[in-house]
Amino acid sequence: MKHSIIFFFLVFATLTDSSVIGQTPDLPPQFGPHQWTATVTVIGEDGSPVPATDVSLQYSVPTPLGSSDPTFGEVKGLTDTNGIFYASHTDSSQDLGVVIEKAGYYATHTGWQFYFDEKRRNPSFTLVLKKIGKPIAMYARQIDSEPPVFKKTGRPPISFTNSIGYDLVVGDWVAPYGKGANTDINFTEEYNKQSTTDFDYRLTISFPNAGDGIQEFTVPDMEKGSILRSPHEAPADGYQARLIRENFHHVGQTGKADYDPNRNYFFRVRTALDHQGNVVSAHYGKIYGDPEQMNFGYYFNPTPNDRNIEFDAKQNLLQGLQSFEQVSSP
Repeated sequence: MKHSIIFFFLVFATLTDSSVIGQTPDLPPQFGPHQWTATVTVIGEDGSPVPATDVSLQYSVPTPLGSSDPTFGEVKGLTDTNGIFYASHTDSSQDLGVVIEKAGYYATHTGWQFYFDEKRRNPSFTLVLKKIGKPIAMYARQIDSEPPVFKKTGRPPISFTNSIGYDLVVGDWVAPYGKGANTDINFTEEYNKQSTTDFDYRLTISFPNAGDGIQEFTVPDMEKGSILRSPHEAPADGYQARLIRENFHHVGQTGKADYDPNRNYFFRVRTALDHQGNVVSAHYGKIYGDPEQMNFGYYFNPTPNDRNIEFDAKQNLLQGLQSFEQVSSP
């Protein structure tokens, strides 16, 4: 089985069919071998079981005293007709990684910590496999720094407002701060002086056209490990014209209490409406992450009125990106 995911606590091993590898080293009693059992249930997006799915349960054994080489192992097999795979093993592992893969689907993964707690040594997982639909070429980029016009360090004891536009097709801030020519999304930050040491902070994300907007979405727990984090399509309606994030913080602090790394968004831009306010033409896309910290990835579908947001990573329409600007998910 060819793996596409590397867990932060595991290194993949090359194994034979339905095999288990990994030597248990001599360890203190509290790190000694324990039996664990795991049940993995694999379902599709419609909730039906997915049989014959490759399941890999990967464990890591603590480094033995006097050794610098960790020990890794794996148990693998296929789900049955009910979409279930069951495995049991005895080792000294502290954690467990689960990877499920099947041709025609996006791989899904999750992890589990034993914490040397016997009550946690029989985990059950229900995971969703999302079908690979119609991945398309998109404009996609990771943004991981504040706009040039925003203040980066320290906040002066004054009130001020900064605003800047971003061009999703060019992949840059709008001139004079970048090469962008068309504002698709506008970012505005405001600081209002409250005292000599404290400020109110507000970030507003807005759009230039009537009908443009943004819509938050969350990923269900059973889907959080899927390589495809979003639905296959953006919704047709439900977009709000602006998104406002606020919080009170002290001078010199960079963290903002409203920030949530699990937030994701759909967006609709370059919208044209008829006289009745109906959408005649629009472009759709998605954002992985929360723009408040200016650390997010966006995906822009170049075809008007096409709500498909399933990105083909081999067809990024933005060329010449640096490695840190490349998005990592479809």
